[in-house]
Amino acid sequence: MPATPHIEKHFTSSESVRDVVIGMADGLTVPFALAAGLSAAVANTDVIVTAGLAEVVAGSIAMGLGGYLAARTDAEHYAAEEQREHHEIDHLREREIEEVEQIFREYGLQGEALNSVVGAIASNRQRWVDFMMRFELGLERPDPKRAPISAATIGGSYVVGGLIPLVPYMFTPNIWTALRISVAATGVALLCFGAVKGHFTGVNKTKSALQTLLVGGLAAGAAYWLAHLCRLEPRRARRTFAAPHPEASWRASSAPPCRPQRRPCSSAARPSDRQRSRPPAAGSDDLSGAFLLMSSTSALS
Repeated sequence: MPATPHIEKHFTSSESVRDVVIGMADGLTVPFALAAGLSAAVANTDVIVTAGLAEVVAGSIAMGLGGYLAARTDAEHYAAEEQREHHEIDHLREREIEEVEQIFREYGLQGEALNSVVGAIASNRQRWVDFMMRFELGLERPDPKRAPISAATIGGSYVVGGLIPLVPYMFTPNIWTALRISVAATGVALLCFGAVKGHFTGVNKTKSALQTLLVGGLAAGAAYWLAHLCRLEPRRARRTFAAPHPEASWRASSAPPCRPQRRPCSSAARPSDRQRSRPPAAGSDDLSGAFLLMSSTSALS
């Protein structure tokens, strides 16, 4: 009876999945929290779309640069440690041989077998350095093309994830209808993304999906609550500022009436206290709320 060949399946693209997870998770969470928070602070979907797109562009660039710098740092760190190992082999050869022996003793090698393996490794300089880098320092040689690939993967994933919660605001004029559609679409996207992440990383799909949904929901809820509080405080301040002063009302009641003349009375020509304390236009409140929420959701990420 022919033996069935044993085929091992291992997932080896962990770095690419890590970049997709970083970009997509932040892309789904931060713009979604920003849109949900602005829904409680402004009354126009155009403000939400403008602020959301600005955040997606800035966030994708920042995340991509972060991935690029991280990959470059890994490559530079590996090169520095490799140079140090070369120096130690040249000037501290006996100590390096003892370190190789100690590594193999932990795997159970003794006697002639140990001496034979250590001699074979020390006979080739580059093989010796690679062995020390992997088993002594736990470092793998990074891909020299890793930095631009990581930057493009993280930035592109951020853009894809960030557009999902903003699309309903682009096609729906009613802000609360757009918010409900955005919540539903982003919730489904978070669940699907978490399940796919769990499939590739070997984690339970249901647990990974619920965990991803919980993180996005908490971020959006915190931003919405913060925006609601910031929306109430300016209103209270304006009501307090617009209240008439008691002395001004007493003077107005005791002042003699104006005589009928062709030109208007001087007191009527001047704007009243209420007119001078008129609150600013709604557009300025919307823009200030947008900038406030953009900074708060950036802190959440």
